[in-house]
Amino acid sequence: MDNRLPLTRRSFLHRGAVTGVALGSASAIAGCATSGGGGNKSVGHKSVTSNNPFGVKADAPLAVDVFKGGDGDAFARYDVTMYQAKFPKAQVAYRADPGIEAILQKAFVQGKPPDVGPTTSDFINLIADHQVTDLAGLLDAPAFDTPDKTVRQTLLPHTVETGTYDKATYVLNYNSEVFGNWYSKPLFDKHGWEYPKTWDEMIALCATIKKAGVAPWTFQGKYPGYTLSPILTMAAKAGGPEVLTSIDSLEPNAWKADSVISAATAFQEIVTKKYILPGSAGLTHTQSQLYWTQGKAAFIPCGSWLENEMSTITPKGFGMVLGPTPSLSSSDKMPFEAIQAGPAGGWIVPAQAANKYGGYEFLRIMLSRKASTEYSKLTHSLTTVQGYADELSISSGFDSSRDAIRVAGANAVTWRFGAWYPQLETAVENATGELMAGRIDAGQWATRCQKGADAIAKDSSVKKYTD
Repeated sequence: MDNRLPLTRRSFLHRGAVTGVALGSASAIAGCATSGGGGNKSVGHKSVTSNNPFGVKADAPLAVDVFKGGDGDAFARYDVTMYQAKFPKAQVAYRADPGIEAILQKAFVQGKPPDVGPTTSDFINLIADHQVTDLAGLLDAPAFDTPDKTVRQTLLPHTVETGTYDKATYVLNYNSEVFGNWYSKPLFDKHGWEYPKTWDEMIALCATIKKAGVAPWTFQGKYPGYTLSPILTMAAKAGGPEVLTSIDSLEPNAWKADSVISAATAFQEIVTKKYILPGSAGLTHTQSQLYWTQGKAAFIPCGSWLENEMSTITPKGFGMVLGPTPSLSSSDKMPFEAIQAGPAGGWIVPAQAANKYGGYEFLRIMLSRKASTEYSKLTHSLTTVQGYADELSISSGFDSSRDAIRVAGANAVTWRFGAWYPQLETAVENATGELMAGRIDAGQWATRCQKGADAIAKDSSVKKYTD
């Protein structure tokens, strides 16, 4: 789900609720237990049954807000139909908007938030201000369509942790996202090209691709976070995941670690050797992705939403698939299959919701196998529900994303500094843009990134976070 500013996929690393943070100023907000006790005032909540674990009043109105972005909103409208099938007397006020960020912020200020909706860019402040409800009751309720399991037990590893702050779970991350380098398998099959597993193989393949009259790479130049992703993933493969921990922890010289500079140097190489589609540094996400689907470039870095985002203009038979970022060398600490992946796309139930328990039930429905399957069919993306997609074949992009996560297993990496320190993320992305435009080298890039990290580390007014 799109939880960036303003709740879009335009800047991949603005993840909204991507990781658990110790929020010293936020206390645990009393949530709903399956027995019906506790929590803020809300309509209903008396007739608790196994089929209605929150005691939702049958005719209580429900307000649902949805971000209408790369995933569209058809999946949420489907969830509404499931909710109304269960509560036919309930009127659902449904609002889907690309600008839902501003709408939600205004609603919170007015004290009239929806009963359930996406996280906003200031969700940490909302938690600290006691504006978001603890979801423990939801997590411990019976799963909607998985017998003998709680909702918590049906979720992929780390889903709960990535929504937990100060020991309470305020955010439900619905998307299981994966990031890698995309290519057209039919194009590669046509030319006999094999996806490279090492960077040396990548450089050799780039030379071959260029001779065939195709630009080896393009990228979303206006949004440098897309290219930062394979750089940091490659650094983690080479130096181990502790490289990312050091960066998140604002450690001195973390950005100047050998593996980090080596990864940046690798991407500098495709710039200096002119293996990038001319003009890419000035392209938006949709422009670069359009050129890629037109076969003007072989590789593009992006997340698993790419297929759905470009579905209306991708040529039939294009056959896009995702590949892991190549290893720097055979001495990497992590295997080639290691990939950036994790829960994203947060949903919350506001503390001032008029029908908070209906909000819980809506999320319980979203987390069903039935709703997850429909979501994947509509968006070509995965949810954080375990197992439902194991035998689900939808498209080349979806299938390759699912398989990449499955093969990576425990070798999935992510980082958190972007969500914790937006100022640092801006500095790093600006430096990455300069690197990919050929205006600075890898060493200068690392110096700029480290300067941004040091400024945050020394600023006592900035709250510091840890795993």
